[in-house]
Amino acid sequence: MTLLSSVRLMLAALLVTVFGATSAAAASWELDAAKSQLSFSGIQTGVAFKGHFTRYSAQIDFDPDHPETSHIVVVIDPASAVTGDAQRDATLPGIDWFDIVQFPQAKFVTTAIRKTGVNAYAATGTLTLRGVTKPVTLPFTLAITGTTAHAKGHLNLARTLFGVGQGAWSTGQWIALDVGVDVDVVATL
Repeated sequence: MTLLSSVRLMLAALLVTVFGATSAAAASWELDAAKSQLSFSGIQTGVAFKGHFTRYSAQIDFDPDHPETSHIVVVIDPASAVTGDAQRDATLPGIDWFDIVQFPQAKFVTTAIRKTGVNAYAATGTLTLRGVTKPVTLPFTLAITGTTAHAKGHLNLARTLFGVGQGAWSTGQWIALDVGVDVDVVATL
């Protein structure tokens, strides 16, 4: 082997190493809060209600072709929960519900993301709410157009597993134990 062919071989190996490692890194996406919504739903005295959080942030590192390299962290301000019902909205931040004085934020952190079908994924991670951390899986669909991604997902939670609803609210007598969580997120590269 000549010196020139040895140099070419080393250069080729270096290029494969550098570009191979770079292509596996997930891209960082910027949350478009104006076009996104993090909402919840439940049933109170037999009547369905919906609400949403007005303040949350997300760090999104995602590669749709290599979801195993992806990582997402969502931080939610539970004090920003609104449902349109003044009495309900006034009690949600209180000690029986989100207890925002002691627990000023909720957080979802992925531990794994996998592809489940065409434009379909599952984000497994931990949700911390009221100081309680539990594993959850959020199935979601994803549509990417140019540099814009639109993800939609839904999961059901048992609120009492996180301590949401203390005292008289810890049973399903007045407010159902199951709560739906809907994610409708737009992000750009």
